[in-house]
Amino acid sequence: MTRSARDRPVDLAPAPWPDVPSKDPLGEIGRQFVVRLKLAMGDRSVRSVAREVGVHHATLDKVLAGGAWPDLSTIGRLQLALGAQLVSYWVPSQNSRTFRDSVQE
Repeated sequence: MTRSARDRPVDLAPAPWPDVPSKDPLGEIGRQFVVRLKLAMGDRSVRSVAREVGVHHATLDKVLAGGAWPDLSTIGRLQLALGAQLVSYWVPSQNSRTFRDSVQE
């Protein structure tokens, strides 16, 4: 089975990434993740964090630039290494619409 194309986080949020909130629920989740990640990284370099986490620095660069969605393993490793909650358990609701409805538009 082939993977279907999906928008990158940066494609779902207005410029400049990640400074402006997204009206798209998935885009906003991705944007908030990157904002939290940058805050947790502080003044540490991408290479040093990537080395500590065990991911390639190019992967971390792509995530920070909104060019890729991090997988669950990467999210978990980042949270453990940085001692920070990077994923919000809050999902923006749009009245009574379901998540599936908002994604299918």
